[in-house]
Amino acid sequence: MDGTIVDTKDAYIEAAKIAFKATGQNPPITAIALEIPKRIEQKQPLTDIVKVEIKKFLDVYLEAFYAIAHDKTKPIPHVAGALEELSGKAKLALITMRFVPKEALIEELRQFHLDLYFTHVVTALDTHKPKPSPEALIKAVRAMDVQMCDCVIVGDSVIDVRAGKAAGAKTVAVLSGLYSRKELGEADPNFIINDVTELPKLIE
Repeated sequence: MDGTIVDTKDAYIEAAKIAFKATGQNPPITAIALEIPKRIEQKQPLTDIVKVEIKKFLDVYLEAFYAIAHDKTKPIPHVAGALEELSGKAKLALITMRFVPKEALIEELRQFHLDLYFTHVVTALDTHKPKPSPEALIKAVRAMDVQMCDCVIVGDSVIDVRAGKAAGAKTVAVLSGLYSRKELGEADPNFIINDVTELPKLIE
């Protein structure tokens, strides 16, 4: 979802500002604020960025992010048209690492009229192992009654690509999130595109 369907950069930046202020630190520059979710996703250390107890910082940061995400996110430009075209070609599932009930996620998408394109939604609350484990992908594929070999996993992060490869699906990385072309390229997806608006021409 984040970085693929919706742009959450403003939410990440605001959550970082809130967490740094709450823990007595100077506000981070934008590049550092956007590095934090990448580190969290990849389970990399934050000790060179955060100078207080990491758990205390993350508790504030994640609470702030979830509180403001609904209002701070915005759809990737022209994503609705792309999803409409894609939904005419294939079943679409949405998979996210956010620890929120799927109903909250659907409500967030509904404000942009994007919820109607997805036949299944999986959040971190629905799985035991987060990506890059393929568990969430496997659950979505089974729910939609399709074969993994017929699936394409689309995401903005190296974790998405690794999860797709672990599941045995084709992988498409998008540059609309937090990762650079170089970072995504090192994960070796089948395709790298600018954003999901370029996806319909890849899907037959």
